[in-house]
Amino acid sequence: MTITWLIEWVNDSWLGFLGLPGAFILAVIIAGLAIFGLVAVHAIVAVYVERKVAAFMQDRIGPMGQGPGLHAGKWGLLQTVADALKLLVKEDIIPAAADRKLFVLAPFILFLGAFIAFVALPFSESLVLADFNVGLFYILAVSSFGVIGLILAGWASNNKWSLYGAMRSAAQIISYEIPAAISLIAVILLVGSLNMQAITSAQSGTVWGILPNWFVFQNPFTFMAFFIYFIAGIAETNRTPFDIPEAESELVAGFHTEYSGMRWAFFFLSEYANMFIVCGVAVVVFLGGWQSPIPGLMTGRIWGLFWFMGKVVFLVLIMMWIRWTFPRLRVDQLMNVSWKVLLPLAFFNLFGAGIWSLWLD
Repeated sequence: MTITWLIEWVNDSWLGFLGLPGAFILAVIIAGLAIFGLVAVHAIVAVYVERKVAAFMQDRIGPMGQGPGLHAGKWGLLQTVADALKLLVKEDIIPAAADRKLFVLAPFILFLGAFIAFVALPFSESLVLADFNVGLFYILAVSSFGVIGLILAGWASNNKWSLYGAMRSAAQIISYEIPAAISLIAVILLVGSLNMQAITSAQSGTVWGILPNWFVFQNPFTFMAFFIYFIAGIAETNRTPFDIPEAESELVAGFHTEYSGMRWAFFFLSEYANMFIVCGVAVVVFLGGWQSPIPGLMTGRIWGLFWFMGKVVFLVLIMMWIRWTFPRLRVDQLMNVSWKVLLPLAFFNLFGAGIWSLWLD
């Protein structure tokens, strides 16, 4: 299903009187609401799961106050729903010294960068809103858009901790985008395309008749590229151990210190949306996308969606596991990992992938 299919469906339905412009606007609204619903549900479920994962790793119970379950809500299934409702009705406070317009605009710019990246993600063989021929480049480009929102949030808050956090975050994201992008080029060399569906289709079949023909298994350079990208992706989403911009012990909460209510919730939604995007790109580029791990079995539209979402959820759980396993890095260590470790490895890996590609040809 693409946006073109949605436009044709609206135009051929009883809403055809709207004409082509009206059908286009309605199709975009339908697609936007579907994506927003996915982002919101993913955030609610992921927060609940992360709390339970953290509780399990720290030998605690976790949330247990809301929702059905044993002994008056022991499972706490509706805890994150209750938290979301609380944020919706909470007072929206704007500091008197803040730049009001930029303060209000910042969280929406940050969310927009993550939101529009979903357009190019292929959820299955036939479920992608826009099948761009430069889909991978598009996702990398619009994901960087959120940096503007972070800087605006820090600057507009008129708070030194917020400004420090925003500048740290901008430096961190820009630094880690470089090794992440270079690691993806290693796969682009082998496929010869930036189209997300073409990259997924190139991973059909098996390697040595045993493993699925995913790029993570195809050669040692794409194997290394997956780990470079995933580590850089964790840093781009400001997740532990790379959460220096939000360091509670130093900066209170970083760039969103002065935010409350729904505006703060948009920062939260953006983080989990970016987690999904990072993991979704990793799944498409390195883990076969919607391809079945058992070639020839359990294929089709529904199975494709199941495999894609299953792989994304698995990588999100890995991110959560890493958060509760490793300590936070210092600022100098954070930048050293990018410029002195991941970047040289990414360049070496790209060179090796190029040699491998020539050798195969």
